[in-house]
Amino acid sequence: MNEKAKAKSMANAQIQLNAGRRSFLKNSVLVGGAAAIGAISATPASASGEDVILQKQDWRTDLGDGVGTRPYGTPSSHEAHVIRRNVEWLTADPVSSVSFTPLHELDGIITPNGVCFERHHGGIAEIDPAAHRLMIHGLVDTPLVFTLEDLKRFPRENRVHFLECAANSGMEWRGAQLNGVQFTHGMIHNVMYTGVKLRDVLNEAGIKPTAKWLLVEGGDASAMTRSIPMEKALDDCLIAFKMNGEALRPEQGYPMRLVVPGWEGNMWIKWLRRIEVGDMPWQQREETSKYTDLMPDGRARRFTWQMDVKSVITSPSPQAPVLHGKGRLVISGLAWSGAGKVSRVDVSIDGGRNWQPARIDGPSFTRSVHRFYLDIDWNGEPLYLQSRAIDEENNVQPTKDALRAVRGVNSIYHNNGIQTWYVAKDGVTENVEVS
Repeated sequence: MNEKAKAKSMANAQIQLNAGRRSFLKNSVLVGGAAAIGAISATPASASGEDVILQKQDWRTDLGDGVGTRPYGTPSSHEAHVIRRNVEWLTADPVSSVSFTPLHELDGIITPNGVCFERHHGGIAEIDPAAHRLMIHGLVDTPLVFTLEDLKRFPRENRVHFLECAANSGMEWRGAQLNGVQFTHGMIHNVMYTGVKLRDVLNEAGIKPTAKWLLVEGGDASAMTRSIPMEKALDDCLIAFKMNGEALRPEQGYPMRLVVPGWEGNMWIKWLRRIEVGDMPWQQREETSKYTDLMPDGRARRFTWQMDVKSVITSPSPQAPVLHGKGRLVISGLAWSGAGKVSRVDVSIDGGRNWQPARIDGPSFTRSVHRFYLDIDWNGEPLYLQSRAIDEENNVQPTKDALRAVRGVNSIYHNNGIQTWYVAKDGVTENVEVS
């Protein structure tokens, strides 16, 4: 046989081999566990039978960019849709508005810096760190002014915490409104903060015995201020200058911000420039209290700082429908609590009639989000997906109806009610409510 004939024979043999492999993959049965929906069963599952693996793609033959051409790495162009998004009609001006984390596109517990949600009251402050200062004054022995480099000389800590806006899920109080987990729950992110204890900085100035409260102020155009009780300030608050290992992004408070673990995000003052130590909350001095929760009888809950136990299924969800049809299905979501760690997450596929424990995977930190999974074998029938979180203090996430029965529907803050997603037979998923 000549060389040309040999080559043709080998090529034909390879084609037959590849065809055999495709047939094997297409018809293979992946054996699992129990046969009921809600567990992986012995149901046939097949890999794609497309011939794309046989096609010669450009990236297999063309040399790519070399090192140094992308000095600060960016995601693949095929992931360009994974971005923060805003709701244009939500506020009158984007300078004082919010953008939402694409929770449905993420996995694990760490939120990448580039998609952490934004909430601004005067736009993004672009600050030169060399010209930025932090002042400590008021009821202290020695008023002090710190540069960023001064702060970096204190002992550092690295902590993973969630930051949630008090208005997260606020549009859902009166019923299902926004058809996407990015918009119903996306005012949250979870990162590793690097910084110094607020306690160490305050002790450097010397706190007077009568000091009970702090007024913290940001360096943005709105001069955002909030009052924080001294007990919390001395407990676990940080002054952070890095997140996920790199410097804070400008929209996240560069060059420094306050971290108030487990408490509502409006208190995590960005672009931190001033801390005044006093003997009472400044809202009380001004005879006003911001971020109150209006109750059905007209009274308002004040100082509701701690974020409640909460969870949400991120996939499937309206922006992450089931595309592959029935068969293996990974239900994934996030759970968190301002009271500490999440100890358990239950998932229901029938609107809360029956529950089964989800698997919490990855590290479990206090006042941090937890990633949970439930692997099921979907038979193609409609699903009503819910998740219910329980924290280490035995706080249980309530249903929306139970929450409304106590709190009414007049507030936009602290809505930690159980979210329901309806998955239709074709995999399309919608925001709904069930009784």
